[in-house]
Amino acid sequence: MKVTSISRKLLTRVLSFYFILTFSVTCIQIAAEYYNAKSHINNELLVLEKTFSGSLTRAVWELNTQQAIDIAEGLVAIPMIKGISITDESDQVVTQLGEVASEEDFKVEPSDENSDYLSISSISEGLFGHTFPLIFEFSGRTTRVGTVTLLSSNEVIFNRIEVGIYFLIGNAILKTAFLIFLFSLAFEKLLTQPLSELTEQIKQIDHDDPESSKLHSAEFRSTFEEKNELNFLEDAYNNLIDELVEHKEQLALAQNEITASNDKLDEHNLILEQEVARKTSSLSNTMLNMEIQQRELLQQQSQLKEENARREKTELTLIETNKELKSSILELNKAKKRLLASEKMASLGNLSAEVSHEVNTPIGVGITSTSYLSDLLHNLKKDIEEQKLTKRSIDDFVNNAQQSVELLMNNLARASDLMTSYKQIAVDQISDKMRQINMTKYLDEIIQSLRPRLKKANHSITVNCANDIEIYSHAGAIAQIFTNLIINSIIHGFENIQQGEIIIDINMHEQTMKINYQDNGVGLNEEQLNKLYEPFFTTKSTQGGSGLGTHIVHDLVTDTLNGKIEATSVLGEGLSYYIEFESMR
Repeated sequence: MKVTSISRKLLTRVLSFYFILTFSVTCIQIAAEYYNAKSHINNELLVLEKTFSGSLTRAVWELNTQQAIDIAEGLVAIPMIKGISITDESDQVVTQLGEVASEEDFKVEPSDENSDYLSISSISEGLFGHTFPLIFEFSGRTTRVGTVTLLSSNEVIFNRIEVGIYFLIGNAILKTAFLIFLFSLAFEKLLTQPLSELTEQIKQIDHDDPESSKLHSAEFRSTFEEKNELNFLEDAYNNLIDELVEHKEQLALAQNEITASNDKLDEHNLILEQEVARKTSSLSNTMLNMEIQQRELLQQQSQLKEENARREKTELTLIETNKELKSSILELNKAKKRLLASEKMASLGNLSAEVSHEVNTPIGVGITSTSYLSDLLHNLKKDIEEQKLTKRSIDDFVNNAQQSVELLMNNLARASDLMTSYKQIAVDQISDKMRQINMTKYLDEIIQSLRPRLKKANHSITVNCANDIEIYSHAGAIAQIFTNLIINSIIHGFENIQQGEIIIDINMHEQTMKINYQDNGVGLNEEQLNKLYEPFFTTKSTQGGSGLGTHIVHDLVTDTLNGKIEATSVLGEGLSYYIEFESMR
């Protein structure tokens, strides 16, 4: 057995507690230094905002990208600034320099209750900072023209508090080492050495003459100036020796008693043999009882036969129940068809909501430009009436009016394109009519109608299709197929992926349309791939997924288009579809 020193164990526990306490206090002091430095850096970021927000607002409003880039480069040159991002009013990036963190890693919260400024932090990437809007004022109105995000990092904080951290750690190490030295000396002198001396005397015990092995009080206590626990241990050991002598005498008496008991045990053995004979007779009676129990088992067997007959009746009842279940399955299939139709209408409703939200942005910009143009006309009319019209004022009016008209025309054209694409796709999805389709143009309209969904992430769609490929078929079915495949890739395939890629290859061989659809998403395992077309199967059942997307695609390809569809996937390497169907004429 391993021998453990009490003094060493006690010293270890005391020093462990002290080390944990010292470590905790040092960590708290370091954390306080960290948050104090971080607060100073945030205050410095606010000062930089107040200094450069005016010039950045003017540069973004005037579409002076180069000036915005120059200002951003100047800010990034400051050691405290690790990254800067400037976006316009539609959240498009104007310039982005330095460190950039993914949006889902950021924790965003308002700087105060009555401010548009937001503090942001990313624990996984070690970045923090805040974002603020760029507000441009003209003609008594305020317009948000963009947003600026300034980022700093934990590296800047650690550089500032590095010396203080080294001082705190060195101070803690020095105090701990000194305390270990003092405790070691004290335990060695007051506990370890006296215990060793006492142990050596105890080891010299004489089993034949225990009385001579007693500890001598005068010899042992000369080591100590006062009575302590070790002296109590000495007294207890001497008392034990006295009890051992007494028990040794009692043991001799007990041995004599055992000899007398052995004689009595021989008498009891004779009595036990007689008892065995009586038990043998009792066993015969037990055998007779077992025969009686065997008869009872036969009766139970007949009862089991009756139970089997009752079970056969129950089986007939189950057969009737099975017929009722089949009729219920037919009803469920009808309900499934109604549910599929509802899913198509829900998809169209979601598309309508997203397109409506996307159209609001260019219309809002058009209203702002029209209002600004109206103010320019009002000021020009006022100058004409007051005879203050000059060549410079006319040139300013023409330049500003021209910019406003161009901005208005661009945004109205953008809204018109969105509505045209949505109108064609919406009509096709609720109609079963067949028509001649140019695949390149029609696929472009489908992707344009999904642009609000694609705009939320940095995913890309690449279409490889000749411009002259045309087919006479169900336009609504084709639109629904591509819509479901793209939305499934975005929601399921590109989960936790920032830059997903979709590649669509379309070829026409005689009257056969061949489509290869592939994404680089998370893919499916073999079990999930086998259940891909089953209704209500989804990997996001707890997040609102219906599980009908791929089932609808399979029905549309095999039933409506009278074609075939195959899916292949490797977990972590994306999902691919091969679709083939014939032109209707």
